[in-house]
Amino acid sequence: MTQNLPDDLTGDLVGEKSPELELTDDDILDAMQHIPGYLDITTTDFRLIYHLAFRHALERMFVGVTAGRLMRRAMEPLQPNMTLDKAAKTLADSGYKGLPVVDASGYVVGMLTETDFLKRLKADNFLQLLLRMLENSFEFTHRCHETPVSAAMTQPAVTVSQNAGFLEILEAFYRHGGRSMPVVGADGRLLGLLLRKDFFAAYKLKDSL
Repeated sequence: MTQNLPDDLTGDLVGEKSPELELTDDDILDAMQHIPGYLDITTTDFRLIYHLAFRHALERMFVGVTAGRLMRRAMEPLQPNMTLDKAAKTLADSGYKGLPVVDASGYVVGMLTETDFLKRLKADNFLQLLLRMLENSFEFTHRCHETPVSAAMTQPAVTVSQNAGFLEILEAFYRHGGRSMPVVGADGRLLGLLLRKDFFAAYKLKDSL
């Protein structure tokens, strides 16, 4: 007899992006032909078991390595009322491509990245911005010294808890294309910054997300 899994779990596993190889019905049927005897299981059930087994194996392999252990603590977050010119200097001095924005209590309210600056300047990348600046017709009119960070930051920010493991971190990076992600404590306050490259280095993954 086959066992029906809950609809919410089924939806999460089927619709969720996962790092494992996706099985097709042909893959499953071919594998089942090599197993002696009669299998009372559908390809959908087989696929769900595969997903569950793969996730369990990953958690077993990478247990103990959490966002809190991988994050960088030495960084200065930004404030919502800080002007963009000061935020740009802080971001440049940090060496990061983006920094968390926190309120007076330390709660993460957004992320400000180099991409956010490009959007304000109506450019897709820095090379395009440079070419526009070299044109005689280009006029720089954006008033960064008057615009607050809250007007340009990406919100809400995608965060992970300090206890987040491999799968939770991986799924969080899938949800956004940024190079870094704030790590928060149980109370929601900022603890550090998790860089995508540090995550890949820890798990020996290629930058394929």
